[in-house]
Amino acid sequence: MLSIGQILAFAAAALSTLIAGYGSAKAVGLAGQTSAGVSTENPEVNSKLMVLQILPGTQGIYGFLIAVIILVNTGALSGNLKDVDLLQGVMLLVAILPVVVVGYLSAIHQAKVASAGMLMVGQHPDMSGKAITMTVMVETYAVLALLASFLMVNAVKL
Repeated sequence: MLSIGQILAFAAAALSTLIAGYGSAKAVGLAGQTSAGVSTENPEVNSKLMVLQILPGTQGIYGFLIAVIILVNTGALSGNLKDVDLLQGVMLLVAILPVVVVGYLSAIHQAKVASAGMLMVGQHPDMSGKAITMTVMVETYAVLALLASFLMVNAVKL
């Protein structure tokens, strides 16, 4: 039978994947809608728009990465589940907050920037590099949130 701490650790892994992943799925969908519209008007830029659509999907990957680290640290992936007490479980739930909150929100904001960049590229295909740079700037904060969650998850001694 699982302890409350182990259940909280699994919940942290699940929420990390679910919430950051949902933000990325929603964001990639929003960017895809813009891409479809721009491609209809200017089909030659479709390949340039694909890069902009993909970028908001990275936050979901970051959430999944934190989930894997939690599962590795708890021994769940090796089949040798470690003891996780209540405090450690709560600490893992807190540790996912940066990647979950910033991951979700930054994916949505990154999709908005990517969509604006797509409109720019539709009118000026030579500006795709600038559109990508603007979109990647939002990524900086998702990476910082990933790093914060990574450090906190690994600070929980199991």
